[in-house]
Order: sequence, then structure tokens, then C-alpha cells
Amino acid sequence: MTKTPDYFAGKTIVITGAASGIGRATALIFAREHANVVCADINDSAVRDTAAAVNAAGSQALALKVDVTSRTQVDDMVQRAVDAFGSVQFLFNSAGAAIRRSKFLDIDDELMKKTFDLNVNGTFYAMQAVLPHMVKNKLGVIVNMASMAHRRGGPGSSIHYAAAKGAVVTMTMGVAREFATQGIRALSISPGPIATPFQDAAQSSPELVQRFLDDVPMKRFGTPEEIGELVLFMCSDACPFMTADTVYVNGGGGWR
Repeated sequence: MTKTPDYFAGKTIVITGAASGIGRATALIFAREHANVVCADINDSAVRDTAAAVNAAGSQALALKVDVTSRTQVDDMVQRAVDAFGSVQFLFNSAGAAIRRSKFLDIDDELMKKTFDLNVNGTFYAMQAVLPHMVKNKLGVIVNMASMAHRRGGPGSSIHYAAAKGAVVTMTMGVAREFATQGIRALSISPGPIATPFQDAAQSSPELVQRFLDDVPMKRFGTPEEIGELVLFMCSDACPFMTADTVYVNGGGGWR
């Protein structure tokens, strides 16, 4: 996975959305590699559970209750991470959701605003907060959670979410290119359907979930751990020339 043994040992990653799903799985994978893990989520009790699991694995964790739609809270998150561990080398913006499913003509201002506040602004605030620290140290990798939806447009259920994730992909590309000469890499991941609490939170119907599954040639959903291992690779020293791209992880589906 890495060119350098114990590459992640003693380095620090900040993970938003760490209470469950992909964020939690990624936290435990980085704990396996002996990284310090800053676990941030709006769900206080669940993020503390993740941090406890990181500590139980032998790594150091910091649990923070953070609403990523608040710039003040995100700024404080990064500062507390730096105060606790001295520096931050990696940021994984995993926090995000479709809020709820909706046909296009039923998308109202509130749904659009909440979707962009969480998925776009949350990512934007975290990158702006951590980049000065990374630039100072001339080292950093940012991985942002996008979605296959940005390629498909989300017709019939999630155009608002697809548009937000399209903005994440574009913003990631721009940051990667702007900071490419300063030791910073930025990438996004665009998964197909992953077995997480996301579908229930978005109020996906059983029929829609089945349609997602039917579209995957492998005939299964991905797992949070599969995405977490990809985040680990992206942050490692095995791919120093990799930046600005989004990586599609979809079991072969999602291109119609």
C-alpha cells in the first residue's frame, strides 16, 4: 500500500462524518496504520464510539462534535486537531447526504440550500481551514467524497444532490491545481451505491435501492471498508503524481 513502512505512523488525519458508514470505516483503517485520527461528526455519541474504537486499535483519537455547515465549528475543528497532534497531514471530507429524495419540480429552496450547505460548504470550509497548515508544512492530501450521481444527474430522485457533488468534484480539481506546486494533493471519490445508512437517511424507497443494485454488474453494493482502503491509498506515498482526479468505484455500473 505504501512505499515507506509505517508511513502513516504518527501522522494525523481529520475525518468528517466519522460517526458511521464510510467515515467510521476509514477512521478504523487509518487506526490500523497507527495514524492519529480526528473523528468529527454532528452525532456526538456515535463519533465518541468511533474514537473509542480507534483508541482500542492502539492509535490516538480525538472525538469532536462538529456541524460542518458552520464555518466557525470547522475552523475550531482544525485548530483543535493541530493543538492536539501538532500538525495535520490528511483531510477526508466524508460528511454528506442527499437530505431526502425528490423529483426535480418538487425541490424547494430549503432542500437545495441544505444539500449545498452540507455537501459543498462543509467541504469548502474544511479545505479552507486546513490548507494554511498544509502549505506551511509543504505536505498534505485532501480527499473529498463525491458521487457517481454527478455523472448521471440524479434524474427523478436527486438532481439537487448530483449538482452538489458535481460542485465538489470541480472544487477539488481547482484546489489540486492551485496548490500542486506547494506539496498538496487533492482528490475526490465518486462511488456507486455503498452499503451505508445513507439510503435510509435519504428515504430511498426499496424500489429505488433495487434499481441501484440492478445497475451494478457485480450484483452487490460496495462496502465502506472498500472506500476506506482507497482513501488510504490516495493519502499514501504510493501515488505522489495523483491529484485533481475523481476515482469511480461502482462495481462496473452507473454509466447509463
